[in-house]
Amino acid sequence: MVSVESRPDPRARRRDAAAETGGFAELAASPFRADRDRLVASPFFARLAGVTQVVSAGGSALLHNRLTHSLKVAQVARVIAERISSAEDSAALVAELGGCEPDVAEAAALGHDLGHPPFGHLGEQVLDRIARHRYGLADGFEGNAQTFRIVTTTEVGGPVPRGLNLTAATRASLLKYPWARLHCPRPHPSELPVPPRGAAEPPQAPGSGSAKFSAYSTELAELEACRAPFADKIDYWQQTVEASVMDLADDIAYAIHDLQDFHRIGVLQHAEVATELGHWLSRRAELAALPEAELVDQHRRPGRSLESLRRHLHTKDSWITDSDAFAEAVARVRAQLVDELLGIPFDGSVEAEQATARFSAGWTARLVDGVVVTPSPSPRTGHVTLQPAQWHEVQVLKFVHKRFVLQRPDLALHQRGQASLIVTLVDALDAWLTDREEVSRLPRRLHDLVELAQEEYSELAEHAPELLVGATGEPVRGADAVRSLARGRAVIDFVASLTDRQAAAMLDAISGRSAQPWSEPSVL
Repeated sequence: MVSVESRPDPRARRRDAAAETGGFAELAASPFRADRDRLVASPFFARLAGVTQVVSAGGSALLHNRLTHSLKVAQVARVIAERISSAEDSAALVAELGGCEPDVAEAAALGHDLGHPPFGHLGEQVLDRIARHRYGLADGFEGNAQTFRIVTTTEVGGPVPRGLNLTAATRASLLKYPWARLHCPRPHPSELPVPPRGAAEPPQAPGSGSAKFSAYSTELAELEACRAPFADKIDYWQQTVEASVMDLADDIAYAIHDLQDFHRIGVLQHAEVATELGHWLSRRAELAALPEAELVDQHRRPGRSLESLRRHLHTKDSWITDSDAFAEAVARVRAQLVDELLGIPFDGSVEAEQATARFSAGWTARLVDGVVVTPSPSPRTGHVTLQPAQWHEVQVLKFVHKRFVLQRPDLALHQRGQASLIVTLVDALDAWLTDREEVSRLPRRLHDLVELAQEEYSELAEHAPELLVGATGEPVRGADAVRSLARGRAVIDFVASLTDRQAAAMLDAISGRSAQPWSEPSVL
């Protein structure tokens, strides 16, 4: 009889245990720590140093890139995981929900942005449009799904021919949105009475499927396999505890560190933020009484944008939104962000550096102290979430970032140029792929990605044709149509694997604007 102590842990099961060989030396005894090490050793992880967080990674050294952001998310995730898995008031519940290994939560945080393409979220949106409208890929492109594809399929530097052969727990922890865009699971989470965050389709793209998802049709078997150990622990559409920890840590790091960045480079200005928050606080009753149409028409006037956020939260997150808690959050953010941090212009002095450090450390501690584990969360959140006070504070901090950084006209101008760059690069690579005289001289990595995608889509056509639909929802039939889908996925995979600088330099080379031969073995 097998004892409980010696029974294999299904969470630690790798996709292909038989393929592990002594040729891939592990420094860590724990399989979950080994996952963390494999992710850190991946070139896809190193590449994040050259990928935009908010503005181009080639800019100021004071700004976070995707790599430094991931490292900070990992710090927060590990602290949260250690606390909730050992605290008396949460340890038993965490175990019932499937467990929370700090190494897994840290690995998920380190790997959560591997799939981000050049120029961050802007690149993600552009590649999604190209994938759906040009290539007819119903899955389109999504950064989270690309992350899962990398660790299970396109990364080739691990101990198996495809992917990193991570444990089931770590693969599942990377599924922030554990469903596909259209097909899986059934019933699809978008059909639930209250859809999980990200499951509903975006209003600007009706019929396109979920706004956020974590697996393409080519990786559905991987999704089902790594979720199997949690089938009797959590609902089929819920994040694992470790995925929930990663998701929350990402929100915390984003809410704090991006504001800190833009204060450092002088973008986040005291006057405009103080005016918006102060006006709303002093006239909240008056603003609450404004008709919706008038609020929209006057959105540029002080206080209106913040009032729109309050109403939006009441509509989307009524399970936790409270107007008094929202007002208290605005007051706290005004005191600690506006009056204390932005009140001291950043000039590189000791005083300015210390103020920035106090802001970051103080807010991180406050938000982490607000973490709770709940047995029956709203579908709009994970099992690991924040107490109401801290939850509202995160929403206000993220609002400041969106309103006074992301919506700036100068950033929009910069991003329109980046979008054009990606479109033109895809056009050039596609033309190369369809040029019979030059196709033999394709970059080796692109050639290999075409072969991989051709194999994947041919297999879907044979064994799961119901998953092989075009962007219009019509079935894809015929070898030529399958090859077209595969070519599109390969081009998207290739472009998504570049850094910001590589994308720009490759376009210069392929369009004849560069005087020097392009020579980068990691790409060619």
